[in-house]
Amino acid sequence: MHMTAEWKDGMAFDTAAGSGHTVRLDARVEGGGADTGPRPKELLLGALAGCTAMDVISILAKMRQPVRAFRVRAEGEETDQHPKVFRVIDLTYEVEGDGLDPERVAHAVALSEWRYCGVSAMLRQAAEIRVKVLINGAEVPQEPAPVAQA
Repeated sequence: MHMTAEWKDGMAFDTAAGSGHTVRLDARVEGGGADTGPRPKELLLGALAGCTAMDVISILAKMRQPVRAFRVRAEGEETDQHPKVFRVIDLTYEVEGDGLDPERVAHAVALSEWRYCGVSAMLRQAAEIRVKVLINGAEVPQEPAPVAQA
């Protein structure tokens, strides 16, 4: 797995994945860019949201949960001092469907968070990740984090 970033102009870079996909990165105008693409840390949040979303939707399908719509929102709170890193990341899972089992949905999220999503595992080393799950707009209780084995 690899990525490259090639400078285009100003603060714009085209990143290319080994899989052949590209994404333009850029800074805000006030940061010297032309605002032609997302910032790197926005993509980091997108990678987290996408990683866990892929896990959860796959797990829910295997559990035969009737998902009609699904979205994961990731919001990062940065430190005040440079280098500005995410101190806290809030993940909100929004699941819609008739007949969804709240326990199964919460379990699917926990499996992604603690077993399958490598992006979550990496970011958890640097930031607190807080999770909220909404089913048809109503918040459901989350499974507790697994206890570390000695």
